[in-house]
Amino acid sequence: MYTIKRAAEQVGVSTSTLRAWESRYGVGAARRTEAGYRLYDDRAVRALSLMQSLVAAGWSVRAAAEETRQRMASGPARDPEPAADDASDAEALVRAAETFDAPGLTRLLDRRFSAASFESVADAWLLPALRDLGTGWETGRVSVAGEHLVAHGVARRLAAAYDAAGSNPGAPTVVIGLPPGSRHELGILAFAAAARRAGLATTYLGADVPVSDWATAVASHPAAAAVLAVPMEADAAATEAAVEALGARRPGLLVAVGGAAQDRAPAGCLRLGHEVGPGAALLARELGRQQPPPSVWDA
Repeated sequence: MYTIKRAAEQVGVSTSTLRAWESRYGVGAARRTEAGYRLYDDRAVRALSLMQSLVAAGWSVRAAAEETRQRMASGPARDPEPAADDASDAEALVRAAETFDAPGLTRLLDRRFSAASFESVADAWLLPALRDLGTGWETGRVSVAGEHLVAHGVARRLAAAYDAAGSNPGAPTVVIGLPPGSRHELGILAFAAAARRAGLATTYLGADVPVSDWATAVASHPAAAAVLAVPMEADAAATEAAVEALGARRPGLLVAVGGAAQDRAPAGCLRLGHEVGPGAALLARELGRQQPPPSVWDA
């Protein structure tokens, strides 16, 4: 049996989201202790995890709830999804850009994000596939328009996952974005979704954030950390300027960096690695050390 806090951690959403899914849609019904605390069994957690994967894949909450109830009612006899093939699906994503196949892209993203956790799909398939897409553009196989078609489709899917993860009120707040001049946003948006799923509250600033706005963002509310991505070596100087401004405005603020060129960031930054799932978990652990221990029970 799981407390609501532990169940929310397992599923990757906030406790308020679990309560809403149960009361509004009848998914993941909890038992109650004599004291009125919610307890979730394995079946309830499976149902909630399924619903979360569907919502993260872009389903509306109502449609995801209906599909979850149907799948849970059908039991183990339901035909399993075909095994994912990362290489062929990466090629399918590039081909969708090459042929302007927006419906095919939607089907591909639906299938991939409904088959596994958000973090595993992002790290094992999506972000490597997007690198293949970049190579396709560099070699002339994919046009600018085709690359934009896929990038915008992926951005919409990542934004849906970010929204579905909930705002996590009361959790440490992290300001997330890219340094000025940097516009390769999909990786940092995937990280922002993973950070919310790891239990953090986030303020997502997006791409090409001016140095002065970084300082303003951390001063306007009690941010516990700032996260910047350094996608390319050309972004290193702008990242250094943003980190310097953050330190001047909020001395001692935890500043973390990700991205392919994160090693070029200033020495005092926390390196998050090159995968969004482990990076978000690392940041949550670091911030957890700065917080008072939570209550075991959360009704």
